[in-house]
Amino acid sequence: MPFKKKSHYQLTVLSVLLVLILLLYTGKVYSMQIINPEKYTGKADGAAATRTSVLKAPRGEILDCYGRQIAVNRDGYNIVFNKAYVKEDLNDVILSLVKLLDKNKTEWFDELPITKKKPYKFIKGESTDKLIAKLKLAHYATAKDCFIRMVEKYELEGYSEKEQRLIMGVRYGMDISDFSVSYPYTFAEDIPTELMRKISESGFMLSGVTVDVVPFREYADTSLAVNLIGTVGPIFAEDWDDADKGENYKARGYSYNDKVGKSGIEYWAEEYLRGTDGEITYHIDANGNTIYSEVTKEPVAGKTVMLTLDKKIQRTAQDSLAAHIKELKSKGGSVTAGSAVVIDINSGGVITSANYPTYDSATLGKNYDKLKDDPAKPLTDRAFQGVYPIGSTIKPIVSVAAIENNLYEKGETIRCVHQYNYFADYKPRCMGTHGSIILKTALSKSCNYFFFELGRRLGAVKLTDYFKQFGLGVKTGVEVNDSSGILVSPATDGVGGDTLQFAIGQLNAFTPLQVANYTATLANGGTHYKATLIDSIVSYDLATVYDDNKPQIVNKIEIKDSTLDLVKEGMLSVTEDGTGRAALGDYPIKVGGKTGTSQVINAADHSVFIAYAPFDNPEIAISVVLEHGSSGYTAGTVVRDILDAYFFSDYNASKEDKPFVVLD
Repeated sequence: MPFKKKSHYQLTVLSVLLVLILLLYTGKVYSMQIINPEKYTGKADGAAATRTSVLKAPRGEILDCYGRQIAVNRDGYNIVFNKAYVKEDLNDVILSLVKLLDKNKTEWFDELPITKKKPYKFIKGESTDKLIAKLKLAHYATAKDCFIRMVEKYELEGYSEKEQRLIMGVRYGMDISDFSVSYPYTFAEDIPTELMRKISESGFMLSGVTVDVVPFREYADTSLAVNLIGTVGPIFAEDWDDADKGENYKARGYSYNDKVGKSGIEYWAEEYLRGTDGEITYHIDANGNTIYSEVTKEPVAGKTVMLTLDKKIQRTAQDSLAAHIKELKSKGGSVTAGSAVVIDINSGGVITSANYPTYDSATLGKNYDKLKDDPAKPLTDRAFQGVYPIGSTIKPIVSVAAIENNLYEKGETIRCVHQYNYFADYKPRCMGTHGSIILKTALSKSCNYFFFELGRRLGAVKLTDYFKQFGLGVKTGVEVNDSSGILVSPATDGVGGDTLQFAIGQLNAFTPLQVANYTATLANGGTHYKATLIDSIVSYDLATVYDDNKPQIVNKIEIKDSTLDLVKEGMLSVTEDGTGRAALGDYPIKVGGKTGTSQVINAADHSVFIAYAPFDNPEIAISVVLEHGSSGYTAGTVVRDILDAYFFSDYNASKEDKPFVVLD
């Protein structure tokens, strides 16, 4: 019985104490939440903090004029260090990751400009200024000096020398990329799915490491219009935060590990293709531990850029150039390369810009040195940057200038006697002896003598002025880099040799893009449009049009209908019974055209062909150049293939069939 009384007494005391404790805590909570909430809110704010980090937005896509995919996005996996979750074992985590990736033969980022093996040296060709400055060493510091300082800075004393080098490679990358809660560090990109699973399963052992699903750039056809589409790549160190030398992407709100357009449309359209990053906010307690996180701003994908390019015609032109050049070479020809451009006559939109030889963007990085040193220059955008004398394809402009300035009348004959003897010190010869001929025949047969005479009547100054009006020798205004060509400044009209050479397309040199645009200007009656690759800028989901890029007129050339009819009559004769008949003499629709053979010193002549169609109601203009193709008509096969693709292929619906774009 005494034992029971004692137990009952103890239980009563404990119960009373428990009630008192509960009352005390209830009073405290009541005081904090009801009586003095502002007092304790302030304390809570002082004891905790929030940090905001970036949520990357998908890059906008690039499509052709019908919405066919050119540059799109696919999901991939990145290994990312998130500072909000990094603990004191950072070096151990890095080492574990490095060993795991090495075992799985997967690369990771190591931007330390020091060799990975002893004896440690600076990597040749890489700048060490930033490294030495970061480590606060003298400018003459050696790689070994930097190594020793980093061992101390990153607390690597307990690791082997090999492990030290591996860890410091990552830690240095974190330093130069401003690794923080706001700026996560990308350790490796686009890792295999199996490796992603291994890391995800080991997540509890890798503090601060996440595997993020991110969009990666992918090209539907890695050999299609590669010069124009361009590439996306990492931000170079000099472009990150050096306003004097580079782009200063840091000041523009980019993260160090962002991908940006490096060339072509990817570079030009960066402001459209770049999305608006979102934000994730981390709530951190007084001890630096993350309590929870929340998405406070959703990322917005970049805009979609729709090009004027037509993928199908682009592919046709590229394949035709390759096949035709290879065939000519197999028959002993000296042709080495070529290009083709197709322009929308009523807008200046570039439908096709093809080059041969070209390259595959998927292997560009691996093969860059080989491509750079290739004498065939596959990296050169011949269509936009190659400059060529265009031979007799200049003659339609000379014809327009002569008629409009009342220096040639309809029906007038000029007698070709083979050698032009007007100047005592320069007596050039025609390729034939054509006798008395009119303009139509002169264009059809490409009589140089006839155009020597027209050129002399006009003079070099007036000829040059007309060339400029048609856009020759000046930049086209196209969005990516193009050459202005070579337009010789005429000293005086008294320099007879230059004048005669101008009139048959020699001395000056122009790009295939300029030549196609000049042909379009002539075909539409004299409206010279700015060349463009951009059809429109639309939302990522294609629902909204932000900019429909209306055609821009550069200038209008005064050409009477009677003049245009006379010149076009000659260009029709070229394809029906003249120098272009071999390629287009039996073509089912009428085509206006002109062949050209441009002379090259100590090498075979270039072959040039311009065309527009349909003859009565033109839609497209074409220029084709075959380097060392010998005769103008040899380029006609490529012209015919392009015409077939545009007019007779069932895949080419009209632009009005684009159902997915809705105007605001």
